[in-house]
Order: sequence, then C-alpha cells, then structure tokens
Amino acid sequence: RSDAAKAEKTKRGLQEKHIIDVAYSTAQELVWAGKHEEARPAALHALRFSIEVYGPDSLQLVPAYLLLAEASAGAGHLPEASKYLSQAEWLILRAPDCSAAVQYKLHRSLGLFCAAKGDLERALYHLANDVYLASSAFGLKSIEASGGYFHMADVFLRQNKLDIANSLYAEVGNTKSHPLALSLSSLCFS
Repeated sequence: RSDAAKAEKTKRGLQEKHIIDVAYSTAQELVWAGKHEEARPAALHALRFSIEVYGPDSLQLVPAYLLLAEASAGAGHLPEASKYLSQAEWLILRAPDCSAAVQYKLHRSLGLFCAAKGDLERALYHLANDVYLASSAFGLKSIEASGGYFHMADVFLRQNKLDIANSLYAEVGNTKSHPLALSLSSLCFS
C-alpha cells in the first residue's frame, strides 16, 4: 500500500511539473510574440504550480518570477513587475550558492526593467553584471553573454552614444551562434 501511495505521489508530481512546463512555455511564447497581457495568466499559473511543487522559498521559482515580471512590464504594469523582480532577487540573495547561470538572468531582467523606466545608468549597471555573470558561466562568446551586450547597446543608443552602441552591436555580430549574427552572415553571403 505504501508503494502505491508513493507511485501516485510521483505521478502527481510529474503531472504538476508538466503543467509548469506548459504554462511557462506558453507564457514565454506569448511574451516573445509581444502579447504581454495575454502572457500574464500563463506565467502566473507557472508560478503558482512552482510554489506548490517546490515550495515558496525555492530557487526553482526564479524563472517564473522573472517571466511574470517581463510580462507585467511589457503590459505596462511596472509596480507589479517590480514586485516580481524583488521576489526573484530575494530568493537569489538568500541562496549564497546560487549559480551565475541563474544570477545573470536576474540582472538582465533588472536591467531591462530599469531601461523601461528610463533609468538608463542603473540599466547599464545591471546589464554589465548580466554580461559578467553570463560570461563566467558560459564564456565570453556565448549567446547568453551576447544578449547582455545587445541590450547594453540598445541603452547606449538611447543615450546617443553611437560609437559605444555600434561597438557592442559588433560584439553581438561576432558571436557565431547568435541569431543576429546568423541572419547578418546570411545577408552578407547570399
């Protein structure tokens, strides 16, 4: 009887993780499509099920909080986005062994949030941390690091610092696996 209960619990856990994956990927696709308001309910479901499965203090919640923050910011709900970013930041600060692979995502989200608010200096601070952490986790020429360079370039462009922006865009173009580099190379060689 105990084995049947364990099997049922395992099955339920797998189902809940599947629901998290579906809700998260649905929200992510909607955010990528620019449908931020529509993404919010799916991201909220991913967060709720993540809390149920992993507990309220787990680092496993960070991706859902960050996605919910991005969807909220994109939908114009900046105070709500700030709240979700604070939750993610708190979870990371409470975990001294948190990997750079998780931390860079937080700094990217914070950087993009600051840029959306118009706080460009603070945005650059977080995006520089994003690049540093992504580079230490994945390498200087990684697609993860190139995303940070790209967002920094956008901020410098908004500040009319064209030389710096162009230099950073070129850095992204030098990342062989970055989609922008791939599309640029197909334009140059077709």
